[in-house]
Amino acid sequence: MSSIWNLAHPWLRDLVAYEPGKPIEDVARELGLEPSSIIKLASNENPLGPSPKALEAMRATLERSHFYPDGGGYYLREAIGKRCGLKRENVILGCGSNEVIEFIGHAFLKPGDEIVTASHAFVVYKLMATLFGARTVEVADPGFKHDLDAMAAAITPATREVFVANPNNPTGTLVSQEEIDRFMDKVPDHVVVVFDEAYYEFLHNPPDTLKYVRQGRNVVVLRTFSKIQGLANLRIGYGLANPELISVLQKTRQPFNANGIAQAGALAGLLDDEHQLKTKQITDQGRDYLQESFGKLGLEYVPSHANFVLVKVGDGKAMFSTLMKQGIIVRDMTSYKLPEWIRVSVGTMDQNQRFIEALSAILKPGA
Repeated sequence: MSSIWNLAHPWLRDLVAYEPGKPIEDVARELGLEPSSIIKLASNENPLGPSPKALEAMRATLERSHFYPDGGGYYLREAIGKRCGLKRENVILGCGSNEVIEFIGHAFLKPGDEIVTASHAFVVYKLMATLFGARTVEVADPGFKHDLDAMAAAITPATREVFVANPNNPTGTLVSQEEIDRFMDKVPDHVVVVFDEAYYEFLHNPPDTLKYVRQGRNVVVLRTFSKIQGLANLRIGYGLANPELISVLQKTRQPFNANGIAQAGALAGLLDDEHQLKTKQITDQGRDYLQESFGKLGLEYVPSHANFVLVKVGDGKAMFSTLMKQGIIVRDMTSYKLPEWIRVSVGTMDQNQRFIEALSAILKPGA
């Protein structure tokens, strides 16, 4: 019998599955550790957990689990639109913002098309392009920062999408309003520009990309409830775009793609400014502590604008394995073509200090 691969799309052979951060449960099972003794600093999650108001809303919604959710997400989309100075028609919900990336691929990519990304951008962009048979053009990013002028120059008639992660994952770097405006002046109408702003809420003076949505440009701004909101387990995110573009993307999604418990938690969390402010404050303090500690250890790191820091440790895989045996999970960056680096999420101060103590002991044994 011939292989089923002979019937599948040929470009799927080259598709590399996304490798998420190692779950606490896996580490506990593999190493015989108590889950409560493990700290996870691998997936840029909120160490404070969800908003108490989100938890209350989700518990109340559990009693309605036998009903289908609001397929249109009316109340959550209405609240997101209001928070962003837009309308409900400017918002589409996704099972995480990753699903909105898939919507954009369904809508605009076919075999032979191209997307443009930075060399060290979020790997899901390339994964999604490959899923649709499209080619990814990766543009060098000196200093691990998007070179938007070079990305604009890389656009061809075959280009359908350009992805700009700001701040970028996994580097934490940020492009300025001036750079974005100069870039947008060069983007032709046949290209959809996707600004991935998963870490937007951690910025103190964020660039305004929504002005391009208001202008009716072919722009999608991605945001998520997985980071500052602490709702990663629910898989809930959204895209912001002009109403016509949203109407195209709505045609590509499955019915009820955003479950009702997630919608309830997201709506309550969106309105809990106190929880978001507290998260931002511990993130600022923790990021400063990590970066200062890396400097004292003589380690090269990339100054970050997000809730994680990219740091060079020599052998990323070895450091990941050694730390994991001590119950500390970080992210090995080999899949991002950065084998000498690890990415460390900001945790609580106790978690940050435990990580630095362990890292110091590994780098300077007996010191």
